[in-house]
Amino acid sequence: MMPDHPHILVVEDEPNIRRFVRTALESEACEVLEASHCQQALKLLKQQRFDLLLLDLGLPDGDGLNLISKLRTWSKLPILVLSARIAEQDKIKALDLGADDYLSKPFLIGELLARVRALLRRSQPQVSPESHSYRFGQIEVDLQQRRVTRAGEIIHLTPIEFQLLSLMLMNTDRVLTHRYLLRELWGSTYVESNHYLRVYVRHLRQKLEDDPSQPQHFLTETGIGYRFQI
Repeated sequence: MMPDHPHILVVEDEPNIRRFVRTALESEACEVLEASHCQQALKLLKQQRFDLLLLDLGLPDGDGLNLISKLRTWSKLPILVLSARIAEQDKIKALDLGADDYLSKPFLIGELLARVRALLRRSQPQVSPESHSYRFGQIEVDLQQRRVTRAGEIIHLTPIEFQLLSLMLMNTDRVLTHRYLLRELWGSTYVESNHYLRVYVRHLRQKLEDDPSQPQHFLTETGIGYRFQI
């Protein structure tokens, strides 16, 4: 569920791109403010409440990565990076610093709006306070009871599989980097062991996807990590 008339800050130094993004967002009933510099953006972020930040990395007065780092010291505001930088390392660094998603320029309006809707949904409570439960397809997951069922039948997960599933559910629609997942599951000494993740994500797909060869929920972000979507 998206908030009504979500407030979005677009930080981009190119006027044409700002106008393009603003028009797209306003077509979805979003209220949009714009900034062209890091300092202007920080001032607005401290003065007003926003539901989402759309951020370019190459800004006249600094790198957007620094803005992400500063913002994450005091805010959990969802951040969607819009950048012409296409190197995987740039994407990984932005995500590791706390960005929630990354969209490379040039991009299509449809994809931009889909990413925006996903992050706005994620910013709303995803777990009921009574049951801590999630549903997707025929799967039901109760995090409090550590129980997973498909159409009422118990599905047995190993402790690591359940921990990985929990992390992905609690970060629905967010790209989780290999490094983040490995650190959370096995500790900092395993942050380069991507093959561990491939094995356990494959297990989750085999147990929880309708068609593991065409996953609908446990998605690969090539070279970066994984994303869960309902």
